[in-house]
Amino acid sequence: MRRLATLLLCVLPLAGLAAGVAGRYAQLPGGSFRTALKYEDRKGADVRIAPFAMMTKPVTNAEFLAFVQAHPQWRRDRVAGVFAEPRYLSHWQGATQLGSKALPEQPVTWVSWFAANAYCESQGARLPTWSEWEYAAAADETRRDARSDPAWRERILVWYSRPSTSALPRAGLQAPNAYGVQDLHGLVWEWTDDYSSLLVSGDNRNQGDADRTKFCGAGALSMDDRENYAVLMRVAMLSSLEAHDATANLGFRCARSAR
Repeated sequence: MRRLATLLLCVLPLAGLAAGVAGRYAQLPGGSFRTALKYEDRKGADVRIAPFAMMTKPVTNAEFLAFVQAHPQWRRDRVAGVFAEPRYLSHWQGATQLGSKALPEQPVTWVSWFAANAYCESQGARLPTWSEWEYAAAADETRRDARSDPAWRERILVWYSRPSTSALPRAGLQAPNAYGVQDLHGLVWEWTDDYSSLLVSGDNRNQGDADRTKFCGAGALSMDDRENYAVLMRVAMLSSLEAHDATANLGFRCARSAR
């Protein structure tokens, strides 16, 4: 389904690179990174991250509104059903109006993977890979990898335990992490380019089970660092989605490969 829709996406007209790139990008150096996930077909859990740039904040309603105005095929009243479910941008007042439930500086939500991908492409960018997102999100305000700190892990888990019924704050309120990136935790979940390859067991108590038939293909994953429970929660959420899905607490940001 996703492959078919991706092929269809290629034939939809996009206006090309926007004159002004929405959002600022932070430069991340990359390097060897120990992921909290272990691939079933891979010994060890080190991944190599190439240098890349990432938006410092998630894409906002105002930025996405400018996108749909420039690319009307992504308006909620015109988008093809294969690219977005009926709830796509349902919190906006109208097809090109934000309203009181979608303030300009809030991160855009109710947006499908296809729409997020198209937005990043229109900016000459792409969605970050899971490894890139996890690498950036491992940093706190002063350390590039704070995952061994129980206090830092607890701070993240507090957000995951809160109900997502209150209005979203505006993007950019959190202090930048060591790379200069904000809001990776505590604001919204975020699409990644390769989200659909994150296939984990439906019950985390089965991690390490020798019965590999519950996993699909070479991309199956299991937790290697079980103390980072927030990572498992995020992966489980993303792996449950289809590319046309949209939710009230799922947004995105863009990334660029180093040139």
